Amino acid sequence: MDVFPQPQQDWDQDIRELGVRLAAAALFLVAVLLVGTVGFRIVDPHASWLDALYMTTITLTTVGYGEVVDLSGNAGGRIFTIVLILSGMGGVLYFLSTATAFVLEGQLGHVFWRRRMERKSAHLSNHIIVCGSGSTAIYAAAEIRAVKRPMVMICDDPDWLEVARTELEGVPIVVGDPSSEEILQKAGLERAQGFVACTRSDKDNLLVTVLVRQMNPSVRIVARVTDIHWASRVEKAGADAVVAPTLIGGLRMASELIRPTVVSFLDQMLRDKNLNLRIEEVLIPSSSPFVGKRVDELGLQTSSNAMLLACRFGDSWRYNPPEDLEITSDMVLILMGSPEDIRAVCDSVEGKVMAPPTPNPA
Repeated sequence: MDVFPQPQQDWDQDIRELGVRLAAAALFLVAVLLVGTVGFRIVDPHASWLDALYMTTITLTTVGYGEVVDLSGNAGGRIFTIVLILSGMGGVLYFLSTATAFVLEGQLGHVFWRRRMERKSAHLSNHIIVCGSGSTAIYAAAEIRAVKRPMVMICDDPDWLEVARTELEGVPIVVGDPSSEEILQKAGLERAQGFVACTRSDKDNLLVTVLVRQMNPSVRIVARVTDIHWASRVEKAGADAVVAPTLIGGLRMASELIRPTVVSFLDQMLRDKNLNLRIEEVLIPSSSPFVGKRVDELGLQTSSNAMLLACRFGDSWRYNPPEDLEITSDMVLILMGSPEDIRAVCDSVEGKVMAPPTPNPA
């Protein structure tokens, strides 16, 4: 299994150090080649420059095709050859060992993988960034990926990298400190639509929320808090919503006792591996062809299998909206259906041709 024991900054430092070592070894080899060529010309002035270069090459590579420069009876020439072999082979071995060790230790593969992830995230826009490590961050990212939303994962704990790579196959992952502007830029924060601050420290989530809000004032931020008393602080720092897993866990336990069938229905909907059902929201822009139409004129039931559960306009809600309710700009439709059905409604809201409805599973 691959390991990633170092943060991103250390990997960049390793690459720079490797480049310096390989460049130094290459320059040393070139220097030895030049010295050897000039030296053999001095040992045998009758030899051509090509013969001297050839002699140097076969000496360094220990091929042993035969001496083209006459060293018979020339003690100085033989001593020069011995020094050339020792110094030249030392440079060759240093060059090969440096490159081989870097590859065998797995470092080169990780560097290439990280570069590939960064290039992939650089082409995303209107995506969601999930920042953090641990089970909560992985579950949040997996759900976003399940509903086919473009996303980037920022993993701040190298020990969780392999879990993220396995559970979120194909998702760009940026490894590093989320409180670093450089890391956030590599995740495409300036082009992001949403941000999930899910580190395992409330203080870190507060700091990340402040930084993200400064870098992208329009992004929607959802932050996690372990201690519910931190919720108001994180909201004041710029979070649009704060989630406390301990509070949700307590409410869930109570609901299991009071309304077990409802909880089972919602739980089955979220755990369904076939993704047959989700509850989603769709914002109606001012340019949408839906604006000015009544609910019964939208054709949701005939053009898709999506079910309209509620409508929200401003702070007002209409549950089970009547058929004569008029759709207005900036209204939010709460729909239940498969991801494909929701996507079809979104396309229709944007003025695209609505896809045929997805058959309901038997």
